[in-house]
Amino acid sequence: MRFRPLQRGFTLLEVMISVVVFSIGLLGVAGLMVLSVRTNHSAFLRTQASFLAESMADRMRTNLGWIADYNGTYDASTAGAASCNTAPCTPTQLAAHDRAVWSQQLVDHLPAATATIECTNAPPSPGYAGSQPFPGLCSMTITWTEADLSKSGSTPTTQTFAWVFQP
Repeated sequence: MRFRPLQRGFTLLEVMISVVVFSIGLLGVAGLMVLSVRTNHSAFLRTQASFLAESMADRMRTNLGWIADYNGTYDASTAGAASCNTAPCTPTQLAAHDRAVWSQQLVDHLPAATATIECTNAPPSPGYAGSQPFPGLCSMTITWTEADLSKSGSTPTTQTFAWVFQP
């Protein structure tokens, strides 16, 4: 009968190595999760910008005769309370109301958001009832800041949503 020496401690070494390998794998998965959350948030902000742009375009379509009143810059300084919620408004008041409400929505839904709207070939006189198609084009640019996806501690970068449309 042959005597075989017992192998002691080898199973402990195997367990320690497997724990190290498993830990490295979990670190990789955690990194992927962080990138996934950042990418998801970036997509969410782009979707918000798209919804906000369409919202303002719809507001402009309902007030075509005064579409030139929508030209300008929108940011936190132009945000305000709704003024046409309790009483009927004139078309000029409606445009001012839309500007204030949309500015507030920009501030509420996008970080450090600003927007510009510029319509060309606006109708020459108020009262354009929209019985004809709008003869010009409007360009809308929405900018906001968001964290860069490449690094965790990086400074925010400016993102832009630009759209040319006919109300």
